[in-house]
Amino acid sequence: MATDRAGEERTLGRFERLAEQRVHLDGFALEDPELGLVALHSPFDPEPSLVVRDGLVVEMDSKQRDEFDTIDFYIADHGIDLEMAPISMSLSDETIARRILSMDTPRGEVAVLTSGLTPAKLARVVALLRPHELIYCLARMRVRRTPSNQAHVTNLLDDPLLLAADSATAVAYGFRELETTVPVLEDAPSNAVALLIGSQVGRAGAITQCSVEEAMELELGLRGLTTYAETISLYGTEQVFVDGDDTPWSKAFLISAYASRGIKLRVTSGGGAEVLMGAAERCSTLYLESRCVSLARAVGSQGVQNGGIDGVGVVGSIPNGMRSLICENLMVMMRNMESCSGNDTLVSESDIRRTARTMPTFFAGSDFLFSGYGSIPRYDNMFGPSNFNAEDLDDFLVLQRDWGVDGGLRAVEHDEALRVRVRAAQATRAVYEHLGLAHFDDYHVNEVVYASGSKDLSPRDQRLAQVASQRIVEKGITALDVIRALHATGFGVEAGRVLAMVNARLDGDYLQPAAIFDEEMNVLSSLTDPNDDDGPGTGYWPSSDRRAEIAFSPLAGSVQSLQGEQKAATHRLRVINEGPAVTGVDPSEVVIGVSPALARSMWVSSGGHNVADMLREILAGLEEGGSTGRLVRVHRSIDLGVIGLTAAKLSGSGIGIGLQAKGTVLIHQRDLPPLANLELLSMAPLISLEMYRGIGRNAAIRARGGRTIPIRNPYTNEAITARYHATTVAMVAMERMATSDEDPTEFEITGLE
Repeated sequence: MATDRAGEERTLGRFERLAEQRVHLDGFALEDPELGLVALHSPFDPEPSLVVRDGLVVEMDSKQRDEFDTIDFYIADHGIDLEMAPISMSLSDETIARRILSMDTPRGEVAVLTSGLTPAKLARVVALLRPHELIYCLARMRVRRTPSNQAHVTNLLDDPLLLAADSATAVAYGFRELETTVPVLEDAPSNAVALLIGSQVGRAGAITQCSVEEAMELELGLRGLTTYAETISLYGTEQVFVDGDDTPWSKAFLISAYASRGIKLRVTSGGGAEVLMGAAERCSTLYLESRCVSLARAVGSQGVQNGGIDGVGVVGSIPNGMRSLICENLMVMMRNMESCSGNDTLVSESDIRRTARTMPTFFAGSDFLFSGYGSIPRYDNMFGPSNFNAEDLDDFLVLQRDWGVDGGLRAVEHDEALRVRVRAAQATRAVYEHLGLAHFDDYHVNEVVYASGSKDLSPRDQRLAQVASQRIVEKGITALDVIRALHATGFGVEAGRVLAMVNARLDGDYLQPAAIFDEEMNVLSSLTDPNDDDGPGTGYWPSSDRRAEIAFSPLAGSVQSLQGEQKAATHRLRVINEGPAVTGVDPSEVVIGVSPALARSMWVSSGGHNVADMLREILAGLEEGGSTGRLVRVHRSIDLGVIGLTAAKLSGSGIGIGLQAKGTVLIHQRDLPPLANLELLSMAPLISLEMYRGIGRNAAIRARGGRTIPIRNPYTNEAITARYHATTVAMVAMERMATSDEDPTEFEITGLE
């Protein structure tokens, strides 16, 4: 610790600034096996082993059968391929890891091989893989070829119209699964109905769930008001199972109940849950999650939602935690199940950390990159903020565009979003009123359409969703009632789409592993769309239409759009009296040299200043400094140094100012090389009108032989190059088009008064 002149202790300025960064809002823990705060290798993790006698597992992972807990029993009896096990368990961890990585070992062979591994063996194998190896293994091991994405759609008020409008918006962005939950349990039926309607506006095939207490969730599914479920939780220690009044057998029964009614289901697990519940048994988070994944396969689940989930903050706080989250996802894929790959809980307040946590699955692809992207504002996410939220949608779309990666989403322009939000709100209002659930006035519909989230809505009856839910239950309302109401109120397209979802349950095809519907209601699954990634040139690659969707961004400009914007600013100015430029003789004169397109095809700088305003300020500065100004256009070059030097050589004082149309400006002197200017303002978007005046004033002082205090580029934390370079490229293209072999010309502009 340093001391100041008064002898008081001080902190280094750099460390003060570091302490202000958002990563300091996160929590971090030292490894502590006693608490289960170990990601990959705990000294208390069991040694892999498997002994089978007469078709019965009598030893697994260093435990004898009489030592088994309920999880061990279920995995041993139902979760390991005992025919494959002798081969699988005999191979070294390194050999299995190499086979997962090898393009010479087809994906299907890897899945068969790993079906014979015990939980401890599986965890040790994936822990060998380094981050770059994990990314490749994810790409080749996911079960469905086409990646997809799931959205959270919730709000603090459980407002049905807002839920429906946000659902329609999420589907427009490309989400194929929508998950809601409730801050008030009694609101669940209403939320399910609103989500069901909104999800079928605009495009077909999105499936929905309402994540609540298991009995109610099953009832909503049986009524057809939801079409999938994923909150059947599994845990890696018996004590945590017991705390929830559950066993592997009760979970298996519940899974069968869903499947018997044609409802798609995943189970949920995730490293860190056992640590949070104080029953980690001193084991690593990865080993305990390996038990969950093995159990998921044993109880008959087609897929798993994992990758930390509610325990992600615990895993993220310990060394190698982020790596272990990806290992969790890979274990699911290796067990030949659908991977819904977490990212649904905010792992960090640091934008860098939360993005880094998501990027491995983003690059590799997953059956679902997010088990709940927060498609609504962070404050309205009743699951808690997701790792990415509505505020991040443009960032996510640009990431897809940057890498040519299919993250499942597409850009939505304003008019499309407006259309689907209006339609969803109106359809939901119509159904609620037709079924006698609730009444909504036009003002509320309009509020919902334009709202970013529930904070934008006027206060309403706080019991509306609760009353609507009670009526849904009392009237025994099902999906068929919703279909009839939609049809009767003029929403026939949406009625047909909800009916198609009901019919799909009768077919049962979307019970196939990793099944989703595309927007034509085709089933894409591990059977109809199997992953065939065997290295470069194989596996999933977006179609040409999909590549165009990924490449499109409403944020991107073009030369044509810039030309239109520039043309709109010409009404104030007119160039007059343009003719050959001559060398001046007035020793107080400063020539302002301008680029070829300035005041011809370009009239506004990248900083938003009109040509008239920039020139007026420069001329006013010259006048304040005791000089006169003359305007000269340089036709042969767009280089600012050449423009400024040309102006200086034509100036009676030998001092010139160079000005590009994009706003960059400098002071030059006739006897200097082109790049050796006197003063330069290079950050055009940040140059103020006062700074242009200062450049004029300093040029006048230089013309009289005086010394100046240079005008300096302003401080900024902004990525100027990232923000403005695309616009600059378009501006430079327009400048280049305006060049010619013509000698410099002198001109005047009207409109500078």
